[in-house]
Amino acid sequence: MTRREKLIARIRARPPEADFEDVRSLLEEFGYRDRGGKGSHHVFVKDGAPPITVPTVSGRRVKRHYLDKLCELLGLDEEE
Repeated sequence: MTRREKLIARIRARPPEADFEDVRSLLEEFGYRDRGGKGSHHVFVKDGAPPITVPTVSGRRVKRHYLDKLCELLGLDEEE
């Protein structure tokens, strides 16, 4: 199983909270880059795509609700 497949599997599992570094790595795998942000919000951008804002809890965790949104935006549930 490749690194990308492992990241996708972790996010698709929809834990109550995911590690922000996993989310960052996944978005980078899909061509997004972290533009930064203010406080607990990180904005990821990609040419030709709308920005994705990812709020964090204590700067380290991302809640399940946002994992659901990421899966929808990136089409992860459609991949096999």
